[in-house]
Amino acid sequence: MAFAGLKKQINKANQYVSEKIGGAEGTKFTDEYMEMERKIDLTSELVEELIVKTKEYLQPNPASRAKLMVSTKLRGPGKTHAYPQPEGTLGESMVKYGTDLGEESPFGQSLIEAGESLKQLADIKYALEDNVKQNFLEPLTQLQNKDLKDVLHHRKKLQGRRLDYDCKKRKQMKGGHLTEEEIRLAEDKFEESFNLASMGMFNLLQNDVEQISQLHALAEAFCEYHQQCAEVLQGLTERLLEQKAEAAEREREPYEPKKLSDLNLTTIHDDVSPMVESGGGYFNGEPQHNSLFFTSAPTARAPRAASCRALYDFEPENEGELGFHEGDLISLVRRVDDN
Repeated sequence: MAFAGLKKQINKANQYVSEKIGGAEGTKFTDEYMEMERKIDLTSELVEELIVKTKEYLQPNPASRAKLMVSTKLRGPGKTHAYPQPEGTLGESMVKYGTDLGEESPFGQSLIEAGESLKQLADIKYALEDNVKQNFLEPLTQLQNKDLKDVLHHRKKLQGRRLDYDCKKRKQMKGGHLTEEEIRLAEDKFEESFNLASMGMFNLLQNDVEQISQLHALAEAFCEYHQQCAEVLQGLTERLLEQKAEAAEREREPYEPKKLSDLNLTTIHDDVSPMVESGGGYFNGEPQHNSLFFTSAPTARAPRAASCRALYDFEPENEGELGFHEGDLISLVRRVDDN
């Protein structure tokens, strides 16, 4: 930094401290300028808020939005992933399970119909995103990154030149060694920055037509989006009513509960007497008579009879009970009761 520049920075700091702590008076701007400053600050605030809230409206899920933002930064602006629209994910689930139910299921066909309509809603939402980004968000971002940024730059520069001018003027009043040329040069630069900042703010605040046009584009995009969604949903409700009527007129097939004999169970028969054989002997040292009997080495016979295989071991505790081991094949001779 040149000596003149360093000296100017020292003057600015000196004047700033004098105003904040010492109570020194600085040059006052006009009321018109102060009002423009207030409106520009408000405009800067509202533009930032509109950009953030519009993105939240288009992509309400914060987790998906953050994931998409990270992915965009990693892959670059030209390789972005689509935000997962909830209508699309719901529609995909409906189509999947409707297909699994099969063509013969009226409910399954209705699910497919509803799912495809929801996927259309997701596509319409993607079109809305593109429309809003192009006609509303991009102009706002341009306003934020260029026009407002330029105005704020001129205001910051004006503040610095004001501090430098006031510092030199204060030193001159105290008898400091400052030439008239230095004072005049500081005053000229201060005046130049004041005019640039004032003109920039004035032009920006006169841009109502363009900004209202952008707001109109946003409202038009919303209107088109909701109209298209309404058309899709209206068509869906009409088709679902038709499918509901067809399902109601469909002849129901009767269903009769099956009996055990109708289930075609595999039957195996053994040529043994009604007693339990296990490990080469008898339980309790004597034959146990019951309506069930089994062997560990079954042999099929011609007569048909039901049979079952033991799932666990059972030790008889009372007279008349049948003991068996897991895996034993038990032939059913006759039915004793409902159990």
